[in-house]
Amino acid sequence: MTPGAVEDTARCEAAFVDACLLDVLAFKPGNVGIHGAGHRLEARDFVRSARAASGPLCAPGLTLGQRIAGAVEATHHAVATNTNLGIVLLAAPLVHAAHRASRDRLRFMDALRMVLEETTVDDADRAFRAIRLANPGGLGDASQHDVRSEAVTTLRAAMEEAAHRDSIALQYASGFEAVVSTGLDALRHAFAAGSDWRSATHWLFLAYLARYPDSHVRRKLGESQALALRDEAALRVQCGFGAVRSAASRRSLVAWDRSLKAEGVNPGTTADLTVATLMLARLDPSTGILI
Repeated sequence: MTPGAVEDTARCEAAFVDACLLDVLAFKPGNVGIHGAGHRLEARDFVRSARAASGPLCAPGLTLGQRIAGAVEATHHAVATNTNLGIVLLAAPLVHAAHRASRDRLRFMDALRMVLEETTVDDADRAFRAIRLANPGGLGDASQHDVRSEAVTTLRAAMEEAAHRDSIALQYASGFEAVVSTGLDALRHAFAAGSDWRSATHWLFLAYLARYPDSHVRRKLGESQALALRDEAALRVQCGFGAVRSAASRRSLVAWDRSLKAEGVNPGTTADLTVATLMLARLDPSTGILI
């Protein structure tokens, strides 16, 4: 392995693990974090998952599908439950693009576009197997490209077919449009208001939740629950960043978090998008945002 590859691998691993740790440190209503366990999981499960997945996810010389499969398998061995499937699916193209941008001296977003355009059937098959291993809740059935079957098309094509019902698939189909626009804009807004990274991650999560009905909630609990969750988040975001940081708001958020967990409402896809945005901020120098 060349010195450049070693450096790129270390940079990707740090971006991934740091983003996952921030995700656990930030207060994210309905999600597991140091503020509270939930959904039969604890914060340490996510920390162990991040450390286990980082090596196989970020190693040089792998295909996109190998990154996804290796990271999910390592997570399964570490915690034997699904803690980070969505995170891995979003992180793998970002890591792949970082390696390619460095190797070919490309702009990060140009490299990411190429990575998404050049996915293969083997990438899809490995991703399908990883999804089956993780066995996410509310998976359901698909009329085309069902993950329970052998892949017959590229990973990008399979994601395009699922984009209307899944926000992670939509990022593959749109070139990570939500991450680049909504996500990075939310981070910049938080920093302009004087935030640190932990509170900026909290605001980032709320910004996503306020704009996109959570795919995981929709699959498990239905459209009306996902829309109600979005509308509640939107009301909080409309109050502004300063209000979100107030003592009264914090008490309200704690109560909301407990209520969501009691009802089994877990906005997991929103957390996945949050981690992907934190990674992009670290891996793409052109964002002007560094962790």
